[in-house]
This record gives sequence, C-alpha cells and structure tokens, in this order.
Amino acid sequence: MPKIGKRILAVLSAAALVSVTGAAAASADTPKSPVAIGYLGAVSSIDADATAIGTQVLRGGGNAVDAAVAVAAALGVTDPFSAGIGGGGFFVYYDAKTHRVHTLDGRETAPQTADQNLFVENGKPVPFADAVTSGLSVGVPGTPATWRDVLRKWGTRSLAQSIAPAEALARKGFVVDQTFHDQVARNAGRFGAFPATRSLYLPGGQPPVPGTVFRNPDLADTYGQLADRGTDVVYRGEIGADLVKTVQRPPVDPAASLNVRPGKLTSGDLAGYQTVERAPTHTKYRGLDVYGMPAPSSGGLTVGEALNILENFDLARAGEADYLQYFLEASRYAFADRNRWIGDPAVVDVPARELLSQRFADSRACLISKDHAATSPVAPADPKHPKPCAAGDVGAPTPYEGENTTHLTVADKWGNIVTYTLTIEQEGGSGIVVPGRGFLLNNELTDFSFVPVTPGVPDPNLPGPGKRPRSSMAPTVVLQHGKPFFATGSPGGASIITTVLQVLLGRIDRGLSLEDAIAAPRASQRNGAKADVEPAFLTQPSAADLQGRGQVFSATPAEIGAATGVERLRDGRWLAAAEPVRRGQGAAEVVLPYPR
Repeated sequence: MPKIGKRILAVLSAAALVSVTGAAAASADTPKSPVAIGYLGAVSSIDADATAIGTQVLRGGGNAVDAAVAVAAALGVTDPFSAGIGGGGFFVYYDAKTHRVHTLDGRETAPQTADQNLFVENGKPVPFADAVTSGLSVGVPGTPATWRDVLRKWGTRSLAQSIAPAEALARKGFVVDQTFHDQVARNAGRFGAFPATRSLYLPGGQPPVPGTVFRNPDLADTYGQLADRGTDVVYRGEIGADLVKTVQRPPVDPAASLNVRPGKLTSGDLAGYQTVERAPTHTKYRGLDVYGMPAPSSGGLTVGEALNILENFDLARAGEADYLQYFLEASRYAFADRNRWIGDPAVVDVPARELLSQRFADSRACLISKDHAATSPVAPADPKHPKPCAAGDVGAPTPYEGENTTHLTVADKWGNIVTYTLTIEQEGGSGIVVPGRGFLLNNELTDFSFVPVTPGVPDPNLPGPGKRPRSSMAPTVVLQHGKPFFATGSPGGASIITTVLQVLLGRIDRGLSLEDAIAAPRASQRNGAKADVEPAFLTQPSAADLQGRGQVFSATPAEIGAATGVERLRDGRWLAAAEPVRRGQGAAEVVLPYPR
C-alpha cells in the first residue's frame, strides 16, 4: 500500500479512537480520574483526551515510548499553552530489558548569532514582559526532533503512527474546559495583538466557552505534513521557513500597543538542531536509585543534591514540622549551588559529579538548623573543594523562570517507563502562532539570565551562540533493586524541583501513597527571602511552628506544579496518579483496570 494510503488509514483509525473517547462530543467532556490501578500499562497526564490516546496506543501493542509521543502530540492540541511542537523538553526512559535509564535532551537552542547581550539594550536588560512576547525570545524548537529520535532509538512505531491520533483530535475537536478558557482569558491582551493567534484562540474576540468544541485544522494539517514528510519539513522545509519568517518579522497587528521585538533565528539554526542523548544523573537515597535529567536541566542535579543533604536526617521518624524544616532548608542550599554552577555543559564547566557527591552534601547539611531557618539568599559553596559548614560570601538568588509546562508519565506491559517534561515556557509561550500552522512559538530564551544574577560573580546561564538555557525540568525514575518503583515529574518553572523533591520525600520517607504525595499541599523554597506556599499549606498546624523557626512564607494564588506519576505495585499492577485538583484535575488511566 502506498505510504499516503497507510497514513490516511492511520488517521481514520485515530479519528475513530477520538470519537470513542468522546473527545469531540459537545454534550460531554472526556471523564477524568486522578488515580487508576491495573495491568498492562498506565498513563498519567493533565488531560483526559491525551491520556486516553496514550492508553489506546498501549492497548494496541505500542510501548511506553510510542504512547508518550502520542500523549505529547495530543497535549499539543488540548494543552497548547504549555507545550507543542514550537517548544522543547527532556525525555527520560527506563528500559526494562537492560535495566538502564536513558535521557534525551530536546531543549531549545539560541540562534548562532546570540551573545551574552541578547537581552541587553542601551546597556540595560530588556524588560522581562517585553522579552516574553517577542521573536527575540524564541529558541530553535526541539520537540519534533525529540519525537523523531526517541521513536528511532526506543520506540516500535513510526512518527506518522504516533501522531495520527493527535491529528485526528485537532481536526475533530475536543471539549473546552474551564482551565483552557482561563488560560486564554489571562493572555487575551497579548493574544489579541497577533492576528493568527487572535483568530484561533479569540473567536469573536472572546475566549472559547467551556463546553463548546474547539478545533485546530491548521495544526491538524501541520501534523499531517510531519507524518507524511518527517521532521525535515520543520527543520529544513516550508514549516520551518514559515517559523523563521514569523520570528524575524512577528506578524503583529499595527493597532496593538505592544513593542514586539524581532528575533534572530535563521533557517541555518533550524537545520543545525540536534537532540543530545546524555547519561542520567544518579543518586542513592535510602537504598533506592534515583535517576534524573542532567544539565542543561538543573532538575536532576538539584533534586539529587537535596536528597543527599537529607540523607543526614531521619525524615521518616521526624515530626511534620521538623520534616518540612529540613526539606525547606535542603532546597534553599541546593538552589544556591544550582544558581552558581549549572548551565549548558557544552559551554560551561558543570561540576556534576561533585554536586552529587555525598561529601559535598554533608558539607551543606551541617549548615542546617532544625530550630532556625537560614536567611536567603544564602551563598553557594565550591563542590570541587568542599569545606564543612563553610560557604562563599556572596548569595546566589534564583531568577524567575516560566511556570507553564506539562508533564506526562507512561509505563507499558513490558515494564518500560517514560517520564517526559515538555514546554513552550510561559503560559502561551511567546503568544505568537505561526500563521497557517496552528502552533504557538516558545519564549524559552527568557530562561537565560539577561545579565549576571550576582554582579561580579560568573553566571553559567548567560546567552550564547547555540547555547541551551538552563531548565528546572526534573523527570525522575526511582528504582528498587534495579526494577521500577515509581516515576514522577511536574511542570512549574523553578518550582518543578521542589515539587518533585516533595513528592519523592512524601512517597519514600513519609509513608504516603503516590497519589497522596502528589496531592499534598506544597511549599517551594528556592533560596528566596520567602518560600512560596499554597494556601492549604498555611492551614497546617506545622506552618505556625515553621514560622516560629524563622521560615517566611508567601501564599501564592497559583497552584505549585501539576505532577503526574506511575508506580509498580508489588503484585505487578501499575498505579497511575495525577493531580486531584490542580490544573482542573489530571487524568490517570490503565490498560486493564483492576482496582484495590
């Protein structure tokens, strides 16, 4: 059968799948459940349609990698303000046959013309809000190349097969929920400045109404071209040409009041993009093996350092306030070291091995008091020359990092696991839809430091030609005796690290189930004067105790993270867990339900 005929059949089959899941039925949204237990595989994401698509791929014989790509492509339809082919991410894969963990870096890259003054004008940093909505902030997308490469390395299906359900979903439509509506409403001012974005997300000048069906035929066509012709259509073809034109000459409405700076990304930058397979970070914690994403993500290294610090304290037997005190202080010191040392390893010397050494962690742990909180910003230490209970003289504050990302976790019947975090950075990315293509461009380059965070101290995260900005994404796999225990990850900008750390501690040390560890009220201390906390955190009896120890909290109206996870239960069943409330509730599903 000709290739095009096979793809049409795949899309028709996918359309039937979408219809069965109810995604296009205006009368009823696809149901969500934050927990599912059973056999033959599990999927957890923020969206019910995406989770259902991934589960169907597993049911049809695909493995965890095939399903992960299908889920990610579907999230590009239903969660387009957090992820899509205009962005990038980090992919972690556990291979059950070899018992090895692999990672693929699909992070966006800066144009080759970028230098450390990319966001400096007239000797001053560009205002952050101006940089966000601009062509200047757009990095080379890594997501299409990530999907291509993980399928080639570890998948069993083609790219065309894997994205066919998402193509059908984009064409047939899905039911708008309150979260989708609210995300458009929060960005209506800047979305309205770009005709292509406005016509897609503000039909009639208003955000889509919950309960109505939203369709994106341009994105469906884009997925169709990816399926027919592969990722070269993005990196060397006409989709890429449209992307470059949009970045260099942002199609802004002349009547808009925004000063939308053009970007410098070129067709050569697109053609030169490559994903990078990297050795995962590895930390031993309470006898378990914890694997994560290495630099340029700071997730694996910072979570790992914090865990090593916490090895010094008996969290299982500690009272709740003591446990949280140690968690907050370990995060504080690990973030100081993150800010000073972690950047793109192709450009800067990242002392990864030293940051994860127990000797270095012990030198930080002895700075922590159970009774008194440190005052941030605390100073980083030198991991290559650790001195017990000693740090530098200059604090290392944490710069802002966009919070709107998405995370998915998948396991299959063979025991393979994928934990994958992907993003377009800010909610809605740059705000710019590529005309006729149906996807938003990232604003990932704003993850660089615009100027050195601490004057006079080297900053590893300044822009540079082809450089990858530092990330906090922390897809994580935990093994017990070489076999899966659980895997997790979250969106949330720099708070990803503290969210993942808190989930790990809740599950490993505090005796919580995975679903309860994900649901627990969150706090995020990132070496700031105040720790961000959810309002529910402040209602706990331990909050007042912690404040008495000098902890300072700032209640944030925004939720911290939106985690997902899977766990292999002792009897061989899979448990999939997602948020019970945050982001409008996540969606967990298993191939063959068999509950407790």
